[in-house]
Amino acid sequence: MNGKTCAHLEAIETVKHPHKGECEECVKIGDSWVHLRTCQTCGVTLCCDSSPNQHASKHARAISHPVIASAQPGERWLYCFVDEAFVEY
Repeated sequence: MNGKTCAHLEAIETVKHPHKGECEECVKIGDSWVHLRTCQTCGVTLCCDSSPNQHASKHARAISHPVIASAQPGERWLYCFVDEAFVEY
């Protein structure tokens, strides 16, 4: 891995990938999303901060799950909300 790192990112041994290409919370409320992120603690896939509902960052703050991975095809990166650290893998 390269880029700014932190203990949360260093703790990721296997990257979790989405089970479906959709934001689970947006589907529940019938809304749309821009890009998807997968929580590296629980595996839920949610929408990014460019999306109207920003479910991924709300999830991270609400239940202290610090690291997400991009769920976009061709993107291979992790981000830690706590330390504002980013790393490509």
